[in-house]
This record gives sequence, structure tokens and C-alpha cells, in this order.
Amino acid sequence: MLADTIAAISTALGEAAISVVRVSGPQALPIAALAFKLPQNLTPRQAHLVPAVDATGASLDHGLLLHFKSPASYTGEDVIEFHGHGGVLVTQRVLDRLLACGARAAEPGEFTQRAFLNGKMDLTQAEAVMDLIHAQSTLALRAANEQLGGAIGREATAMQQEIIPVLAHIEAFIDFPDEDISPETGAALSQRIDAVLERAQKLIATSEQGRILRHGARTVISGAPNVGKSSLLNALLGFERAIVSPTAGTTRDTIEEIIQVHGIPLRLVDTAGLRESNDDIERHGIQRTERELDRADLVIEVVDASQPAATVQRLTLPDSIANRRILILNKADLGIHADWSTIVPPLGGTGGVQCIPISCLTGSGIEQLRDAIRDVIATAGPLAADHPIAINARHKAAFERAAERLLAARIALERGEAPEFIALEIREALQAVGDVIGQVDVERILDVIFSTFCIGK
Repeated sequence: MLADTIAAISTALGEAAISVVRVSGPQALPIAALAFKLPQNLTPRQAHLVPAVDATGASLDHGLLLHFKSPASYTGEDVIEFHGHGGVLVTQRVLDRLLACGARAAEPGEFTQRAFLNGKMDLTQAEAVMDLIHAQSTLALRAANEQLGGAIGREATAMQQEIIPVLAHIEAFIDFPDEDISPETGAALSQRIDAVLERAQKLIATSEQGRILRHGARTVISGAPNVGKSSLLNALLGFERAIVSPTAGTTRDTIEEIIQVHGIPLRLVDTAGLRESNDDIERHGIQRTERELDRADLVIEVVDASQPAATVQRLTLPDSIANRRILILNKADLGIHADWSTIVPPLGGTGGVQCIPISCLTGSGIEQLRDAIRDVIATAGPLAADHPIAINARHKAAFERAAERLLAARIALERGEAPEFIALEIREALQAVGDVIGQVDVERILDVIFSTFCIGK
């Protein structure tokens, strides 16, 4: 795979000021010499104004060409970048010319894959490239940059460095079968295993944070019909996304949009009003509302606070989400009925529920709602704005597997089981951690064994 040379358009398709066509591989420079009129002295990392030419020598485009010499490039290979005019046709013709000169069309993600295979980055950093591109909030952008800088990779490497000496000790006992693991040695090894377990559990705890940062906190706006749910959605978005009508049952399906609140990405879901209905379409919409409530990270319950509290239909939520509910007393411009003061305080929270009076008509209370959203997600959920690490689902599965095997090794050690069984569990834990960054260096285990225990001396 690394023997051929690949090419692709690296900027989004469409009209723009410039476009970038990238070539990477061992034949990048010879191919570029055919597709462009290169200067006699092509200085690496220096921009040169060159024409792109077709097979007859006719000009296709003029632009800046840069040569990144191996291994000091993104992929670790020779890389050519041509920054030309950003038209769809002209950019495609430059790419076609490079392909005709011997390059192969790159597969999705192949440039970053080559960077990984050539040791320019670990797997977590490769994943961070896509997270950086897809980041929809300042916190997500920061987390992606931390990961791109190797934060998760450093944690995984540190875990490897702590596991390897433990495995080396166990391997030594296997090589010397007459030597039993003494209680003192076993206790010391258990402490080391516990330290790695604690590190793994801290990383696993950030997986929910990672999901929210990457995909947004699923925030369901729910309540009875005609209480102002769609108006609230429009107020939070800043434009009219949902149809607003005094007719109950206008919203019959879920409407989903993504916004950013204090750096936190929210996946806002406006839902059909909950009520008994004989209308098949509305009933399907209500069923979807119930499904959305089951998988919500945050529920914004909207009520018409101008009506007596006893007459208002309230949501019944499971305990798992009960403390992640914000109660909106809407239509505050009409006056909040006195009944509400006997049920909830007009401001603040009760029983883990924040309560905020709002008028979607005048916009009052919207900023308080934004603050409440931040507070609820930060306290009831696992989102810590100052935490630099937020693992994804793949990392979580690997760290969970490592923690499971380490715990099994610790139990086996306490029971005095054979070193072979303990070593097997620790090897699998090491493999799981290695899966995170894409490497397991068996030679390092041997190095520790030979240098620490001086076997054969």
C-alpha cells in the first residue's frame, strides 16, 4: 500500500478563492515534474509559482507549489501540494493530470492513515484529526486539539509503562518455577495493578463527556401541546425553524437542530405535544416524543405558567434523567399564576429541578435558560470544561477491556494462582491498552526482563 503514490483534492468541493491538491508517496516528485513546470531548484518548504500543464504542455492553472521532503511531512512521505484557483473544473483537471501521470486516487482518510503507518502520529491523534474537522463547539475544538497533541496517547503510554514491569515480574517467576510469588511481592504487584486500574477508570469516566462533545448533548424540549415548545426552539436558535401556531398539535414530528451554549454543543429536539389523540399521525409523533425522552441527556419541560398549576399536564421522567430536567414557566409576559409558587419557587431549583420563568414573546429569561443548561450538564452530567481528555467509544471499549483483565489478574494474584494465568491476564490488558494507540511493543517487555532480572548472568 505504501509503495504507490496517491493524490486527492484536499479542500471542499465547490467554488472558492483557492483549492489544494495533494500528492504523497515515493513518486510524488517525479509525478509533479510531469504535471507542473517545476523550477530548476525546488526548495523544500518554500512556495514556488508554477503552471500546471496537460500532456501537450498547455496550461491548466497557475498556483503555488510546495514540496515537503520525507520524513518531514504530514504523511512522513514526499508530499507535493498545489494551491491553485478554487474552481470545481480547474481543480478536477489538475487532479486528473496527476492521476494520468501515475498517481492513484487516494481513499478516504488515506493521507492520515499513512501518517499513522509511518509513525507520525498514533491512532488517537489520527482520530483527533477528524474530531477537529467535525468540532461544533469551542469545548469540542479544545478537546480535539488536546487529543491531536497526544493527551490520550500519553495516558495510554503511561499505562503501558506501568503494566510492563508488572508483567516482567510475573514472567520472571514463570522462568524460575521453583520461586513462588511471596506475599510481600504479591502485595506490591497488586498496588501497581491498582494504580493502573485507577488511571483506566478515570479515562473511562470521560467517555460520556467525549460523546457529548462530539455529538452534542441530546436536549429534548417537551410538554403539553400549545405551551410554546416550538417558540422556545426558535428563541434558542435565533431564527424561525419550527412552525408556531395557536392550534394544538401543529408539531407532529421531531425537529432537530444543533446549537452551542457556553461552548457546549446541544442537539435540540423539538417534539410533539404529549396528550391523548385519535389522529394517527399525531399519535406517531407522540410515540417518537416518548422515545426521545428515554434517550435524552437533558429535558427542557415547558409549561404554560399563566394557567393554574393543577390544570397543567406535567412530565413523568425516570430517575436516571430526573435531575437533568429544567422546568420552563413559559408565557411569563401574561403573568405567572399564583398556584406555581406553591409547587416550585419562581426561580432556582427544587428537588434537583431548575425552574425558570420565560417569555418566548419578549425573550426574557432566555439567557437564564442558557446558564441553567450549562450548569445542569456540567453538574448532573460528566462534562467538565477543564478536563483535557474525552475518550470516544472505541477508546472506552479498549480501556474497559484492560480494566477487566487487570482486575482478573489482581484477583488471581490474591488467590495465589499460577503465574502463567496471571501473566495471560496482564498480557491481554497490555494488548487492550495498545489497541488505543495502535501498538504493543513486545520487545519492551523483553528489555525490562533482561535488564531488571539479569537472566542468564
